[in-house]
Amino acid sequence: MQLWVGLGNPGPQYAMHRHNVGFMAVDAIAETYGFTPEKKQFQGWTREGRIGSEKVILLKPGTFMNESGRSVRAAMDFYKLTPEDVTLFHDELDLVPMKVKVKRGGGTAGHNGLRSTDKHLGPDFRRVRIGIGHPGHKDRVHGYVLGNYAKNELDPLADMLGAIAAEANWLAAGDDVRFMNDVAMRLQD
Repeated sequence: MQLWVGLGNPGPQYAMHRHNVGFMAVDAIAETYGFTPEKKQFQGWTREGRIGSEKVILLKPGTFMNESGRSVRAAMDFYKLTPEDVTLFHDELDLVPMKVKVKRGGGTAGHNGLRSTDKHLGPDFRRVRIGIGHPGHKDRVHGYVLGNYAKNELDPLADMLGAIAAEANWLAAGDDVRFMNDVAMRLQD
């Protein structure tokens, strides 16, 4: 069993924020693979399903970004999982918009959701880093990540989320390189 966590902030006012692209990714995966309806649990919302032969629990913490790790830890403990079974989908300032990279472990790069998860799990979980780009100056970061995607970004965003969902079977199988390559190929068309 795997636990896939989308990071974001709960509430309709945050729905289209760049910081919520993790929520958007797990929602796209749930719709593509016909996961169960959302259920309130672990201080968040879960959906269950299968991707290939793997059982996957999708989690959207309802704790706000800064406390995401509490929700992730509660789900991980309930299912008796290890950090190696956990995948986080999150926004990444240091990647160009709509670029997707996967890595295991590493630092938190100032990301409060990663920092909270690292505090509760340690650093050894897998991260699907979804590029949002950098606004250019550190003083503009807060408003940028908590701002909505621009109108001209909506089609590329939908394409990227569709590619992540379509290729999620490679993530479930543990083939991170194939996942990244196939997502990149879909986004070149």
